[in-house]
Amino acid sequence: MSRFAHPAGDRHAEMLPHERPPLAPADLNRINPAIWPRTSGRTEGALTIGGVDVRDLARDHGTPLFVLDEDDVRSRMRDYATAFAGSEVHYAGKAFLCKEIVRWLDEEGLGLDVASGGELAVALSVGFPAERITLHGNNKSVAELTRALQAGVGHIVVDSFEEIARLGHLADAQGKRPKVMIRVTTGVEAHTHEFIATAHDDQKFGLSLNSGAAAEAVHRILAMPSLELVGLHSHIGSQIVDTAGFEVAARRLATLLVQIKEEHGVVLPELDLGGGYGIAYVDGDEAPGVKHIADGLREIVTKVCTDAGLPVPRLTVEPGRAIVGPGGVTLYEVGTVKDVEGLRTYVSVDGGMSDNLRTALYGAEYTTVLASRESPAEPMLSRVVGKHCESGDIVVRDCFLPADLAPGDLVAVAATGAYCRSLASNYNYLPRPAVVAVRDGRPRVIVRGETEDDLLRGQL
Repeated sequence: MSRFAHPAGDRHAEMLPHERPPLAPADLNRINPAIWPRTSGRTEGALTIGGVDVRDLARDHGTPLFVLDEDDVRSRMRDYATAFAGSEVHYAGKAFLCKEIVRWLDEEGLGLDVASGGELAVALSVGFPAERITLHGNNKSVAELTRALQAGVGHIVVDSFEEIARLGHLADAQGKRPKVMIRVTTGVEAHTHEFIATAHDDQKFGLSLNSGAAAEAVHRILAMPSLELVGLHSHIGSQIVDTAGFEVAARRLATLLVQIKEEHGVVLPELDLGGGYGIAYVDGDEAPGVKHIADGLREIVTKVCTDAGLPVPRLTVEPGRAIVGPGGVTLYEVGTVKDVEGLRTYVSVDGGMSDNLRTALYGAEYTTVLASRESPAEPMLSRVVGKHCESGDIVVRDCFLPADLAPGDLVAVAATGAYCRSLASNYNYLPRPAVVAVRDGRPRVIVRGETEDDLLRGQL
């Protein structure tokens, strides 16, 4: 019987959970191809990724360690480029960005979305074509906008009236005319299978369609000769596994497109429906096929625009997690194994919330296996936890690991390519782990792991 969060008090330890733990898998050693990287498997019992034994990776690079399957990530880039041929695919850099990822994007022909001056700097540092970059953000600074204008980024997604005025002034002063899109809050909020058509206006992103703010933004941009309005942008959520919410959002955006045509005589040529496509984290998760997403979105946009009497705009999508998430694995070394009799076993590893904040942040679920060997032992209800001074420092809340698990074993957590290294911190002064790309039996470091000297650098 598992235990979940409960209120503190004299008798808090006697409270029973509201839910039961998941059932133990039939095979603790199985590497589910729907969850793990495309090149992963077991060789002589040990987990291998890209033809590389994880024991060798841990020995040579230490743990915790982010391992990225290059073939997996590149193949997903190609999957999206093929499925959305004739449309634009922009990788959402916030999922995970480094110089090498940018090089892969360039070679595979994708565009890139950045959400800060720092992400823009990464892209420009390796010569990524600026015209294939879109700049997002709800509070872009003067310095960030100036750099984007100077670099000649392809699109800037404006998020407020203040930003419209700020960007228009900067563009005029520099003699530039950037292409801009308006981030529209459509009133559609998607969470996996559900979408809710209310309450989404209460957030920091975008200009509300319902209140008329989006229409007013159109008016203000068209009144500025230094800005070129080319389209509308919408983002409805994350970890989405069907296209129902996108259809509602597209229909609402079409009403604004019609309004723009009728009031201003302008037909906008582009429509960006954002990203948020889901991946499989645990057994039973559904990850939509890329072709299914592409066909569905094209059908939606074509139909709603045809119904509205509009030409079909050029479609842009922004996958991030769906490209880099499944190809990433985190390796940990087991330290303390603590059995709490009658409840579960706590498996402490040498990382935690500093390299994977998602579980503590919003209860993310993960799959983990014993990676350094196979085991015939019975399943043991476990909770994989980190070494930080926080009771909420949980990596995998509920899982089953072999009962013979011991200190020194390696465990691997799947699908950590997105929003793990990018959200990593130095909490408790832990250095952020390295990222190693593996391909054809060869590993190479693409992000150097930090040292204690790095943590102390800059301190006086």
